[in-house]
Amino acid sequence: MNINFYLDVSCRQIPCNGERVCGDVYIARNFKEEDRNIVVLSDGLGHGVKANMLGILTTTMAINFTREHKETTRIAETILRTLPVDSEKKISFATFSIVDIETDGQVSVLEYENPQCLILRGTEAFFPEWTCLLLNVDRKVGKELKSCTFRAQLGDRIILFTDGIMQAGMGSQFSPLGWGTEQVHQFAIETVKKNPTIDSSELAFRIVSEANKKDGFISKDDTSCVVIYFREPRRLLLCTGPPSTSEWDNLMAEKVKNFSGRKIVCGGITGTIIARELNLPIDERPIVLDPELPPMNRMEGVDLLTEGILTLNKVHRLLENYHSHYQFASGPADQIAQMLLESDDIYFLVGTAINTSHQDATIPTELEIRRTVVRRIMRTLEEKFLKKVSVEFL
Repeated sequence: MNINFYLDVSCRQIPCNGERVCGDVYIARNFKEEDRNIVVLSDGLGHGVKANMLGILTTTMAINFTREHKETTRIAETILRTLPVDSEKKISFATFSIVDIETDGQVSVLEYENPQCLILRGTEAFFPEWTCLLLNVDRKVGKELKSCTFRAQLGDRIILFTDGIMQAGMGSQFSPLGWGTEQVHQFAIETVKKNPTIDSSELAFRIVSEANKKDGFISKDDTSCVVIYFREPRRLLLCTGPPSTSEWDNLMAEKVKNFSGRKIVCGGITGTIIARELNLPIDERPIVLDPELPPMNRMEGVDLLTEGILTLNKVHRLLENYHSHYQFASGPADQIAQMLLESDDIYFLVGTAINTSHQDATIPTELEIRRTVVRRIMRTLEEKFLKKVSVEFL
């Protein structure tokens, strides 16, 4: 991604009342080899599992066709030819919005029958030139496909949402025709003006919550909002494991000392090395916050000092299972996972010395060696959360 900004992407969803599965489907993918990101939001017709499956089909096709740099009309036509049509309503079984973000900040937006997205430049609405095409695909004659292209700037936001947001409150005394696209846009603009640095997750949450409030907290449709925010990166270092040779102890400690951003040290031996080389005190009084994990300690100069491999294994599980409604606990793994999600540019400094305590055959098989666990965490951060991640082994 462009070095001038980081891509902060988040989705908040509420399924239709009475449904366990949301019929709206959101996918964000980072293609590291191209340093390119594609975000898709699809609204499957109806609710529940059937709508969700149609949404998954649509988003999967959208991601794959967009990745291949196909023309926008070709992408839309292929998707629409594949999707079935409701025999009574004569409408497609899914709508979609696709945002393709290139490494140089070039953004392409493609929309089919989703509410008009909002593009913000700072705290004001930004209006790139939109192109509208009438499709002539089987039974979708006359359907409108909208697209635009622009160069993103630091502070830009793109806000996508489904009908559940636009139609919130429909039939009520205060919003008989629903919230409406223009009113949704105005709410988002006012929210950003009150808090110009609000992150994507919080802004999406506020929009979805307001829609749910207008529905009397009984959602009448699947309700989803995606926010894409081009902002300055927040940096974090996670250091774990002693170097392969003690000659590099000072090098590791200096890298931790000189890093500009938040710092986490995982591992008792690692913490001891850092403290010794930098002459920093460690508060040895144990902090027990998670009965599953060894206690934490405190060390001047770092934000967190925790145990190593057990904690990292739990961090990976938390990230793999994370969803927008998850509430982090106070334990060390939860704190690390939360800090990772709050960061954008994440640097792993990993020592490769063998810890003999982890070679015991009685230790559970899921206790992976440090490098494997770190790589799994990195992959999850890159693929699921679109984080920029790098690693250095010592």
